[in-house]
Amino acid sequence: MKEFELKYGCNPNQKPSKIFMADGSELPIEILCGRPGYINFLDAFNSWQLVKELKEALGLPAVTSFKHVSPTSAAVGTVLPEKLKKACFVDDIPGLDDSLLACAYARARGTDRMCSFGDWVALSDKCDVTTALLIKREVSDGVIAPDYDPEALEILKSKRNGNYNIVKIDPNYIPQETETKQVYGISFEQGRNNFKINRELLSNLVTENKNLPEDAKRDLIISLITLKYTQSNSVCFAVDGQAIGVGAGQQSRIHCTRLAGSKADTWFLRQHEKVLNLPFLPNIARPTRDNVIDGYINRNEEDVCADGNWQKYFTVKPEPLTDCEIKEYLSSISGVSLGSDAFFPFDDNIERAYRSGVSYIAEPGGSIRDDAVIECCNKYGIAMAFTGMRLFHH
Repeated sequence: MKEFELKYGCNPNQKPSKIFMADGSELPIEILCGRPGYINFLDAFNSWQLVKELKEALGLPAVTSFKHVSPTSAAVGTVLPEKLKKACFVDDIPGLDDSLLACAYARARGTDRMCSFGDWVALSDKCDVTTALLIKREVSDGVIAPDYDPEALEILKSKRNGNYNIVKIDPNYIPQETETKQVYGISFEQGRNNFKINRELLSNLVTENKNLPEDAKRDLIISLITLKYTQSNSVCFAVDGQAIGVGAGQQSRIHCTRLAGSKADTWFLRQHEKVLNLPFLPNIARPTRDNVIDGYINRNEEDVCADGNWQKYFTVKPEPLTDCEIKEYLSSISGVSLGSDAFFPFDDNIERAYRSGVSYIAEPGGSIRDDAVIECCNKYGIAMAFTGMRLFHH
């Protein structure tokens, strides 16, 4: 297949629309089911690059959940603790621990469930049955993978009345070194960002604390590779083999850090005993549970514990999660890694990061206020590496 005609571009008025290879060669994909759209393919090709690089860097199956050309999370395949299984709604899956790909999916899809609603999924490895069963029960637009087990493919084809978007990509495809795009009829050209992110990148430790454990290196690599395919500006919190907070596309770096930090806090608080034991009515759908949990933790538009509201969701009125309980729970957390796609211009980012348990940081360095940022890290005993490489993505 040399080109594929799309229904429309970013919006219904943007026609005609298609994907094709500029040199006239075959597309490196097969569409096994559905009819992906313009934004679907933007998500698919960006997300595939992310999981491919994670697998190459860390040697573990990798999964990412994408929405609007940025990852909501990314994760590598490590077995989930029981509390996290419950928080991610996967504690009912038999044999989950036997599929590291399914574990990676459970982590990636379960991190920011509000943003993952209607996502695009990328798998680094052949999709197995356990992973397909997990994908089938979530609200999702499509999936890209290098291959699919026959039974897994049939499971996915049954999703969305047989219209679920399933794309198979050639894992050996290598794009051209130069990439182009047009904006307002004007052509842009640049070299592909083939910069390799690995453990050696983290060797320039500029803080007093120069202790960077292997699990922190893994999490910083996850954070930086995630940022490489996140709309900039952005920072990314990561822990335990997964990104737990992505602050994508903010104009101010402190806003990136606040956004990502609040998402990381919500991820941690989903594992609070009060949240895990919320007395949901048995007929409450998973997406509604996500909205209610987010409201319970963050006290959003609707007070879900208020009289007249709690009866819609719970069998009994739950006790609220108090400010004191939230502060106490979050203050006990440490060991979180934080990557930034560009330097921190002020130490307020470090102050905010520390509140969400950050102990390790990787950022390019190069700010005129680097000394103030390093001093703030030293105040909290944070180990920080300067990578020397910016990771903007637009």
